[in-house]
Amino acid sequence: MWHRILAVLVARNREFYRDRAGLGWNVVMPLVIVVALAAIFRAGPEPVFKVGVLGEGDAATLPLLTLEHVEQVAVSDPAAARAKVERHQLDLVVDLTSEPPGYWVNDDSPTGYLAERLLLGGQGDAPAEAGPAPEVERRAVSGAAVRYIDWVLPGVLALNLMFSSLWGVGWVIVRYRKNGVLRRLSATPLRAAEFLVAQVLSRLLVVLGSTLVVYLGASALIDVPMHGSYLALALVFACGALAMISLGLIVAARLRTEELADGVLNLLVWPMMLLSGVWFSLEGTSALAQTVAPLLPLTHVVDAARAVMIDGAGVVTVLPELGILLAFAAALLAIAAWLFRWE
Repeated sequence: MWHRILAVLVARNREFYRDRAGLGWNVVMPLVIVVALAAIFRAGPEPVFKVGVLGEGDAATLPLLTLEHVEQVAVSDPAAARAKVERHQLDLVVDLTSEPPGYWVNDDSPTGYLAERLLLGGQGDAPAEAGPAPEVERRAVSGAAVRYIDWVLPGVLALNLMFSSLWGVGWVIVRYRKNGVLRRLSATPLRAAEFLVAQVLSRLLVVLGSTLVVYLGASALIDVPMHGSYLALALVFACGALAMISLGLIVAARLRTEELADGVLNLLVWPMMLLSGVWFSLEGTSALAQTVAPLLPLTHVVDAARAVMIDGAGVVTVLPELGILLAFAAALLAIAAWLFRWE
């Protein structure tokens, strides 16, 4: 018995090591992940306060903005900036466009209170006595902090959509090719375009159904925020699923082994998991990460879903994201149809 087990063990190991592509993914992928994490997260201590700055006035008149360990975050939309203060995502927002300058602070935020004390009495890097407070207009807001689970839930739903779309199409069709299923289908009147459309529609129904089940389950277990339009949320996930399924079809267009398909799918998935804002905000990441993020379809799914569920966005508000996702889907599906081969 042990002789047979050893023979199968050796044969399977040889099969793995001879598949140089699969072996390469298993060695290269961990290194790629380490390098990606090093590029995304900046070195050094984290800032103590995050202060939004609206406009391009003379920041030197406000001593808080000259202090070390205070991160300035440029904001352009006053309503969105105020919403971030209400949700405790920014400790303070300074409005340099008004005269005199004003600021928004949340009375329920402990760090906002401290930032306000520094704004009114700080003296930059001067070590001692506080001089006269700068003339600024106080604009108080109120609001509870957004729980991490509330913030991350749209990303988790989008992540589930991505995995189901990519592996449900990319890996399965490769297995069909390896097992000869596609060869038999090629002998039938079924055309390649018809096969691909059927795959897209089938997986779209499965993905949207599973996403609905996850959402309903989360609603039953926790108090899920939903401030926007259910129609807008459904359109976001439908367009996102189309883009992800089309990407999976490109992976399945030519590959012949599941091991190589797994490697390619992981190569696509990990950058999107890290750079699409699923687990953490990209505001504190490097400029390179913030440049690459909009090029990934998952980024637009997460941003649009979060805008609907947390910010109360409707269909019109998320139309730009929907257009980008549909453009991704059309381009990727065209490439997949051009590359696809039965064998």
